[in-house]
Amino acid sequence: MRKFFTAVVVIPLGLIFIIFAVANRHWVTVSFDPFNATTPTVAVTLPLFVVIIVSAILGVIAGGMTTWFRQGRWRRAARQHEADARQTRAELANLRAVGSRDEAPRRPTAAQLGFYGPAGRDKQGATL
Repeated sequence: MRKFFTAVVVIPLGLIFIIFAVANRHWVTVSFDPFNATTPTVAVTLPLFVVIIVSAILGVIAGGMTTWFRQGRWRRAARQHEADARQTRAELANLRAVGSRDEAPRRPTAAQLGFYGPAGRDKQGATL
């Protein structure tokens, strides 16, 4: 499955990135100073493809973190349900263990009693 994923997704994606990088090689200045546009205090000059790819990566990371935080209540509920199920399984195992140790006399089945009940008597107790 991993080889299939690599062949179908990663290799074409890598080729698209390479083609994108070759087509967008010119340099751009990214400024982090909103008050001075002509001579910014904090500025970086990078190729355009680096700026776009880093922006996309940061967007994917931000979206993943947002999704992870929003699903926290579902993960918490799943942990709680798992703990409840584990506790119920333990209680069931204890009840089964107690039931197998209990040597209380059991009621005989219909096959053990015969057609008319114990000792060949009918419902009124008459001997057959």
